[in-house]
Amino acid sequence: MERLFTRAVRPALAIGAWPRWLRYTLPGAWGALLFACLAFTPSLLPRSGPFQGFVSGLSAAMGYGLGVLGAWLWREFSPRPARTPSPRAWRGFSVTALVALSGALLLGWHWQQRIRELMDVPHPGNAGYLVAPVVAAAVFILLIAAGRGLRAVYRRLDARLVRHIGPRAARATSGLAVVVLTALVASGVLWDGLIALADQTLSVRDATTDEGVFRPRTALRSGGPGSRVSWESLGREGRNFVGGGPAMADLAAFEGAAVKEPIRVYAGYASAPDAEARATLAVEDLERAGGFDRAYLLVVTTTGSGWVVPEAVDAFEYLTRGDSAIVAMQYSHLWSWLSVLVDQERARESGRALFDVVYEHWSRLPEGQRPKLLVFGESLGSYGGETAFSGERDLANRTDGALFVGPPNFNTLYREFTDHRDAGSPEIAPVYRNGRIVRFSRRPGTNLPPASAPWGDSRVLYLLHPSDPIIWWSPRLLLQRPDWLREPRGHDVLGAMVWLPFVTFWQVTADLPLGMEVPAGYGHVYTGEHVDAWVALLRPEGWTDEKTARLREVLRAR
Repeated sequence: MERLFTRAVRPALAIGAWPRWLRYTLPGAWGALLFACLAFTPSLLPRSGPFQGFVSGLSAAMGYGLGVLGAWLWREFSPRPARTPSPRAWRGFSVTALVALSGALLLGWHWQQRIRELMDVPHPGNAGYLVAPVVAAAVFILLIAAGRGLRAVYRRLDARLVRHIGPRAARATSGLAVVVLTALVASGVLWDGLIALADQTLSVRDATTDEGVFRPRTALRSGGPGSRVSWESLGREGRNFVGGGPAMADLAAFEGAAVKEPIRVYAGYASAPDAEARATLAVEDLERAGGFDRAYLLVVTTTGSGWVVPEAVDAFEYLTRGDSAIVAMQYSHLWSWLSVLVDQERARESGRALFDVVYEHWSRLPEGQRPKLLVFGESLGSYGGETAFSGERDLANRTDGALFVGPPNFNTLYREFTDHRDAGSPEIAPVYRNGRIVRFSRRPGTNLPPASAPWGDSRVLYLLHPSDPIIWWSPRLLLQRPDWLREPRGHDVLGAMVWLPFVTFWQVTADLPLGMEVPAGYGHVYTGEHVDAWVALLRPEGWTDEKTARLREVLRAR
């Protein structure tokens, strides 16, 4: 029996009938097995079977590379020569792999069920999850083949150079050349090319206009009569912004009292050549429309694609009874989650430029004639919105309030506030200096700690979801366990989620594109919370809890 097993298994796995590109080393196979199993451990958000397979295949390829590297290092430092794995070793690996992968698949399925239950996400069915191993195998094979292609390049280069400069110099030169070439391709040509392609592809969408969106007929909107900004240059999201929002009839029906038509001003990516020019153009259009004569002025830093969160600005206009002006501008074409990775500089430049130009004009107005000045940013927009300020006192001194939603982990002020939070407060619900200016909440209508402490006139509020990967993604996850996985988990995060070096970083990275694929109130989807947040910041006169609930329903219907 053993002889039959050897004849069947050993050739298939090591030296025999399969093509060379399907043969793998035993140390690498052990590394691939370990990392493939770890990829099924719970993360923040639910995954489909194919997506889980992609993540598992990528993890297995990394594990294989580490296994091969470890075996090579061992041979270099050990006096013993390399040995061919025995049939028993392959047999042990095969049995272990079958048991471990089956167990990981079952546990992964169980954890996925639990995550979906926490977020009220329907389960797509068990059959879809069974696709994961197939996708994982395909991804693994392709990535290892690509790695071996690089090795082949190294060997050919080494064989050519050894004739001219000697074996040791040839090996060093060949290895260095392949490493540099790979780094340049991965970080430069390939990565930059993919980003440029994505930006170019998505810029085409800027030339389109969503169904039901029309050029404004009022002078109170950019792109309308007399506007300094052309309708065509606004971009898709800019046209959605200035062409949307509640009409005066909607505001009047909700309030049952006198209202004004809100002002909306926007500068698109194509409206001016750079961030400073776009900011200047936007403020000129804001002044033309009479934005500085309103009771409230809101400066919005958009997400990468120029998106202005409809629920946030609509709620603001309802709460201010239309006596408001909102100004925003676009700095990129990329999706929000991708902008978090590659568009940080443009977001910082845009957020600072827009607020500085607005503030310069606003501060020259007589004190009794200035509108209340507020700031809003969601996702990467919160990063851009923060960059105009040096700290909590600067926020309080130069604004009447700020709302930052789903802040990326690298936000400078957010990190300062959370890293230096009051003792005893967890990272998922920090308290900073007893909440005198800055506060954090998951649901601001029900929980704004510390409730017993006074909150100043100029208020800063952060909205956080414990399951939001944008908030927690950081390179520090590679080697450092974060407090949010050291302290009790959030209500929508499995207690079974633990920190593992390298693994947790890749798991949270894989969650980034899934942040908007969950119901409202989870992940990176903030919807009903904006109403409660603006109520807490603006404190409108005569406002009631009944109005808050009714406005949520109005915005949900819109």
